[in-house]
Amino acid sequence: MCLVRFLAGLTDPRDRRGRRFPLTALVAAAAAGVLAGARPLAAIAEWTADAPPWALRALGFTVDPFTRSVAVPHATTVMRLLGRLDGDAFDNVICAFLQARAHSRQSGESRRWRAVAVDGKQLRGSRAGGGKAVWLLAAMDHAGTVIAQRQIDAKSNETPAFIPLLDGLPLENTVVTADAAHTQHANGQWLRNHGAHYIAVVKGNHPGLLKLPWHDIGLDHKDRTRGRGRLEVRHLKTVAFRHLDYPGARQALRVMRWRMDLTSKKITIERLYFVTSLPPGAATGEQIAGWIRGHWKIENQLHHVRDTTFAEDASTTRTGSLPRVMASLRNLAISVFRQEDHTDIAAACRHTARDPQRPLTALGVR
Repeated sequence: MCLVRFLAGLTDPRDRRGRRFPLTALVAAAAAGVLAGARPLAAIAEWTADAPPWALRALGFTVDPFTRSVAVPHATTVMRLLGRLDGDAFDNVICAFLQARAHSRQSGESRRWRAVAVDGKQLRGSRAGGGKAVWLLAAMDHAGTVIAQRQIDAKSNETPAFIPLLDGLPLENTVVTADAAHTQHANGQWLRNHGAHYIAVVKGNHPGLLKLPWHDIGLDHKDRTRGRGRLEVRHLKTVAFRHLDYPGARQALRVMRWRMDLTSKKITIERLYFVTSLPPGAATGEQIAGWIRGHWKIENQLHHVRDTTFAEDASTTRTGSLPRVMASLRNLAISVFRQEDHTDIAAACRHTARDPQRPLTALGVR
């Protein structure tokens, strides 16, 4: 899969008389720079300037017929172009490339279920309309590939953006996980109408679920993990029911979690409640427990990495679509590395930066 071919579908916002550098080359070079660990736009421009001529030609930059050299753009040129891109169209292109790349790397054995997490993040250093920080809602499969992203209106919140975010995606045999803000009847009904299942967080708005005789219900799954200075024990119970007014709900779930701090020996206990449209027997207790835990990958393996590895919240880019476009390029880099089974994204960036061929290969540029 070649990113440049996907970028060909983008509309160039520049006047024809001012197009010295091809749009696809500029954006592909920015993507390659981010894969190599570039954080600010100046670093992206520096990576492009340092790239060998053969790499620039592969990305789509043209050779001057008189000097036989390859001209590269200034950082201001890159900033102005990226800031004028259509954010929705750009996200669609990036996510389409990532999904096609993931599909091409799958083995012949296909999984029955795909789990997708939905969660939002504010870009703290950015500014949108009204002086508020840009707020993005993303969908990421639990394998680490971002499949959709949408910017939240400055006067709104995540809830109305849930359906538009997922609209148009293939959702058959997909289990969608989200936090309590998205446990809305309209969302549950829409998912079921489109062939998707859900695991929805339930809080005090459904007190009847909390009153079920959980002590009489057997365990479906239990696990024990140790790491990051703590020990966790989790118990999952599931029960079929017909008493909760939520579209397509077939089972109630309760997760009991005991967490002990290995330094202070302090123990905390937490009870979490969910409803799911999955019928009894459609998935094992281990799978359901894995999907509930896997939801937080979007926070730990995407949003947190954008902050720590790419210093996203420290960035003060504010021009047009630039904050969102830069977030999309970071999504691209992180997803590509996840598809290649990298667990340390910072180390993957350093590895990629040591050879200009490596980011090109990752983007399908030959």
